[in-house]
Amino acid sequence: QVQLVESGVGLVQAGGSLRLSCAASGSIDSINTMGWYRQAPGKQRELVAAITSGGSTNYADSVKGRFTISRDNGMITVYLQMDSLKPEDTAVYYCHAETYIYGLSYDYWGQGTQVTVSS
Repeated sequence: QVQLVESGVGLVQAGGSLRLSCAASGSIDSINTMGWYRQAPGKQRELVAAITSGGSTNYADSVKGRFTISRDNGMITVYLQMDSLKPEDTAVYYCHAETYIYGLSYDYWGQGTQVTVSS
């Protein structure tokens, strides 16, 4: 089991910056990938950025060059630095962790944190 706690609820103007944090606890040694997803009203949840235990990163095209995912203390804390924010970045952001144990994959989610970018 993995527990995820997010922090960094924010209201920011367009062009501003915000950093989200996600702290993992529990079976952190089994975490293969951590990342951030977001869901805007009326839209499906989408991947924003992800980082593997090996340090590889992946970004949605819409955030490349503006967002940076990083980690601290292995896979205990993951950050999402969001710069040059746009109103279309407004969404609930969810921390996600994928574990891989004995050939089986499991997904864990944080409670979600609201990010609002005003124009």
